[in-house]
Amino acid sequence: MKLLIVRHGDPDYEKDSLTDKGWREAGFLAQRLEKAGISHVYVSPLGRAKDTASMTLERIHKTPEECLWLREFDTHIKRPDVTDRRMIAWDWLPQDWMKEAAYFNKDLWYDTPVMREGRVKEEYDWVIGGLDEVLKRHGYIREGSCYRAERPNNDTIAFFCHFGVECVLLSHLLNMSPMVLWHGMCAAPSSVTTVVTEERRKGIASFRMSSFGDISHLYANDEPPAFAARFCECYDNMDERHD
Repeated sequence: MKLLIVRHGDPDYEKDSLTDKGWREAGFLAQRLEKAGISHVYVSPLGRAKDTASMTLERIHKTPEECLWLREFDTHIKRPDVTDRRMIAWDWLPQDWMKEAAYFNKDLWYDTPVMREGRVKEEYDWVIGGLDEVLKRHGYIREGSCYRAERPNNDTIAFFCHFGVECVLLSHLLNMSPMVLWHGMCAAPSSVTTVVTEERRKGIASFRMSSFGDISHLYANDEPPAFAARFCECYDNMDERHD
């Protein structure tokens, strides 16, 4: 089975939709995904993800299933360097989170005072529970760190969602700490991440990522990637995103 995890196009957060550029990205994405053989589509309830999916759905003539757990992973914490408000759990300064070895461990990253206070593990478990329920419907049942291939297949299913929750899904599928993915990877708007099952022994499947954040559909149409999700490459680049 193949999973396509798609980040929404360039966002207009105020309207919870897409910018003009985001709509162009969604159109180029739809041209690409039309040929992907997608059998099922799952989509976040947020407008920017639904709008991105709409152009693909129109081409492939599919009706999506809306999943609340695919919304952005918006659990908030008291970040060490910010004292006047709560911040999303996956937006930290590298020099702060990297001090704590637990954040690199898939079994310990959530067991720190900051994460416990923010009840981050509860939100994480809800999301991966939703994912595993979908995979079960498609024939793959979680057992330990792998999946029992009860009905192995070559289907392709797509998830239209957001960067933060994308990393949560990948952390579960790949058995990694999401902190490493949240801070070490960057999926540009409208990018496609591909994860496939490998069944090296009959009935036992694991997931392997074959591409992350692919935006070849943008390059093919001379559309530059959006800067959303990135921070300034150099601090003095004042036209790029800062905290």
